Amino acid sequence: MSSLTLLVLYGSQTGTAQDTALRIGRQAQRKRMQVQVTPLDSYNVAGLISESLVVFVCSTTGQGDPPDNMKNFWRFLFRKSLPAEALCHIDCAVLGLGDSSYPKFNFVAKKLYKRLLQLGASMLQPVGLADDQHELGPDAVIDQWLTSFWKKLSSMYPSVASMTPLREDELLPPRFIFNFSNDVQEKRDDRIRAPEGQTVPSQAHPFLASMVSNQRVTHASHFQDVRLIEFDITGSSIEFVCGDVVMMYPCNKPEDVQHFCQLLRLDPDAQFTLSSTDNTAALSFAGLPQPCTVRHLVERYLDIAAVPRRSFFELLVCFATNELEREKLAEFSSAQGQEELYSYCNRPRRTTLEVLADFPHTTAAIKVDYLLDLFPEIQPRSFSIASSLQAHPDRLQILVAVVHYKTNLRKPRSGLCSSWLASMDPAQGDIFVPLWVKKGTLKFPKEKDTPVIMVGPGTGVAPFRSALQERVPQGETANVLFFGCRSESKDFYFRSEWDEMVQAGKLTLFTAFSRDQVDKIYVQRRVKEQAKLLWDLIANHSAVFFIAGNSKQMPASVCDALKEVFQQEGHLSVEEADQMLVTMETMGRFQSETWS
Repeated sequence: MSSLTLLVLYGSQTGTAQDTALRIGRQAQRKRMQVQVTPLDSYNVAGLISESLVVFVCSTTGQGDPPDNMKNFWRFLFRKSLPAEALCHIDCAVLGLGDSSYPKFNFVAKKLYKRLLQLGASMLQPVGLADDQHELGPDAVIDQWLTSFWKKLSSMYPSVASMTPLREDELLPPRFIFNFSNDVQEKRDDRIRAPEGQTVPSQAHPFLASMVSNQRVTHASHFQDVRLIEFDITGSSIEFVCGDVVMMYPCNKPEDVQHFCQLLRLDPDAQFTLSSTDNTAALSFAGLPQPCTVRHLVERYLDIAAVPRRSFFELLVCFATNELEREKLAEFSSAQGQEELYSYCNRPRRTTLEVLADFPHTTAAIKVDYLLDLFPEIQPRSFSIASSLQAHPDRLQILVAVVHYKTNLRKPRSGLCSSWLASMDPAQGDIFVPLWVKKGTLKFPKEKDTPVIMVGPGTGVAPFRSALQERVPQGETANVLFFGCRSESKDFYFRSEWDEMVQAGKLTLFTAFSRDQVDKIYVQRRVKEQAKLLWDLIANHSAVFFIAGNSKQMPASVCDALKEVFQQEGHLSVEEADQMLVTMETMGRFQSETWS
């Protein structure tokens, strides 16, 4: 074992950076190195000065923000009081995970890289900028970056180069050991039971909110099922303002849980406690109740309905007993087989559970201690809050589009959280959903007279409903809303509410129904049509411009339309219009919240 210790620190919002960090950790283990993999906020940042080799893996969230489990570290690292040469003894590298469809692509990784240089760190290679939009996903960049990294390390540290690495199909020790017990004990769910004295619900201890209503708001003939769902948060101490988001953990379907247990020959009622084989692993599943049943673990924690990542195949091949299955799994694990893996998994959106069924011999050989290495934890989902506490005291509402679509697989695909929520009927009995609230990226002006221009097609209108429910009763009338959907009669969300505000002189509304005529009309056309009004509000009344909705084409198209407004009414050049939008964003007068 090499005496050199590698520290891998990650900031992850959806689990991708965590998965990549663990992958780097496994590669280091195969090179017989000492390695520690830890979330950034769980690491004592003051210890950095005594480290010698560190890899940072971080994603970018929102509008160039660090992930939640990186924010404390981020604040510390950017303290002005830190000496210029504080990290001069460290060799390090930065790998960023981002999505180039967002304006601030990999912003956190780029900024971290520059800051580490400022603090005197020696950078082993240029910052890696992985892109979700690449046809082969982030691995297209990660593979090359890691190859270069290990090559650099071998040239710098002879102790690493001299070690004979372990084979790729050789099992590494599991991160956890399952200790099964015959004792029947009452099952607890610590995830939804806050400790004594805690008042504000959090990710570790959400509030168990009662679902009050679950109403479809699209016409029965419309292809998309969209729900307005209301929760009772009485006694929760939850407070929120317009622009905030609610977070929740979904559950796997009971039939999927049963199928999973059958495939792996697990007794769903068997109880176990976990013991960690290293300190950092314990952080990953800290919220798991002890003891816990297999059913509870699979239903609430293991993400078996997601499209598996490449790391899943890298570990699965180690259990292969059948030659044909081993060959295929090895291909999917290799850098050369990524196009094949994409065609098999990503394109048809094949789930982990379906993959297990496709490789029955290998699946049957999986050892239970490796469950938490193979299957990532279910990630919380976020929804823009669509209501105001002033309008609906002790209530919280969300607007949810139920994800349901077809691929070339026989069984239609569905979104885990949206389908889970849609399946619940409060009329059939009490339903409780664990949830908590966090600050959103949209910040609405506190000044009463500041106009707001809101572009929210489809479910993107949710945070703007919350804003209007807050602003209108306070007498704020400078509200402009651009709303778009397919059909005026089928998916015009909250129409009666908008009509009431318009008639009361509290709202100016512009609509775009894309499928109600031969010529498709989208919100960006309406933005251009209202050039005079928008220029007056922005240039003369310091209006704040908001966009919320799907990140595919809409946000970029609206931005282009807005820049045309600047050119037409403000007589600006193309460059000046671009700069004006940048300046507005810097000042918080242009804000967007988009999702893919």
